[in-house]
Amino acid sequence: MSRREGFGPSLRGGTLSSESGFSTAWWLRGAHAQTVWGRLARGRRRVPLGREFLATPDGDELVVDHLDGPARSPRVVLLHGLEGSSNSVYVQGLLEGIRRRGWRGAAMNFRSCARDPSDLSRMLPNRRPRLYHSGETSDLDFLVRTLREREPETPLLAVGVSLGGNVLLKWRGENPRGGGVAAAAALSTPYDLAASARHMESFSGRVYTKGFLATLRPKAISAAQRFPEAAARIDVGRVLTSRTFWEFDDAATAPLHEFGGADDYYRRASSISFLAAIASPTLCLSAQDDPFLPLEALSRARDAAAASPFVEFRVSRRGGHIGWVAGASPWSARYWAEEFVLDWLARVTSFP
Repeated sequence: MSRREGFGPSLRGGTLSSESGFSTAWWLRGAHAQTVWGRLARGRRRVPLGREFLATPDGDELVVDHLDGPARSPRVVLLHGLEGSSNSVYVQGLLEGIRRRGWRGAAMNFRSCARDPSDLSRMLPNRRPRLYHSGETSDLDFLVRTLREREPETPLLAVGVSLGGNVLLKWRGENPRGGGVAAAAALSTPYDLAASARHMESFSGRVYTKGFLATLRPKAISAAQRFPEAAARIDVGRVLTSRTFWEFDDAATAPLHEFGGADDYYRRASSISFLAAIASPTLCLSAQDDPFLPLEALSRARDAAAASPFVEFRVSRRGGHIGWVAGASPWSARYWAEEFVLDWLARVTSFP
């Protein structure tokens, strides 16, 4: 009852190839159904994690949730998507897969995204007049350096999802030889932020945007209320009336983080400009029907990745945004991409 979905042209070592691999669940065919299924229907299992509040050089703190495992086993750094956290269902799914392999995990919560363990609807505020954004790589760099200093013999891997994928790929380009991370994978990455923001202004895109802005706007307003520096930069009035990502980013994200407006932020933060510089094993996995990114932008990202023989760029025909739901029935759903990226990391690094 399932339909075999071939990959479109994929880039592997700079050469074109075609592979099959993902079988769309027969009962969940559409891109939007694939996109929202996990959030609405996936069980909220909780992988046991140890929380660390890691002091940052600028006087703030990163909330990192650690999955323990055998000493010196590989550790996978996980980066969630926009307004996600270590409790996001796809992060929990990856952590469960990591645990089954006998590896360890470190799920970094972007600033202002960590959930209160006693009330998962409440996000923990940060201490500095800044939030997070798609091009913010200094916190990831700090976490990786910290983990390397603590356990220099431990192999490090990384997986980024959506916004986290953009951050990870940008960081890989800024650190061409890997920055201490042996291999990395990015899923459902919005490679061109300007193209993605415009695409999300479509009728269907507005539904997703509305949900994100419902939590982004209060965060920006809270920052302006708590920090005079933030109040001087954020246009609270425009934040309150923002209905698109561009409007919000132009009023809050860009000025708060010292960009010259939303267009400047998108140009400087988009990972598409960093793909060619990557010089260590990196997987890029996307779906053609991802409702968060137009197909032409995905095609341009594929072309940009072709300049690096270290980037394996794969595009499935279906899968939605962070979807790739497979399985014979809703009661036996499988999340193919999570399994695939961990298998890929094991294969390219020869870790068991």
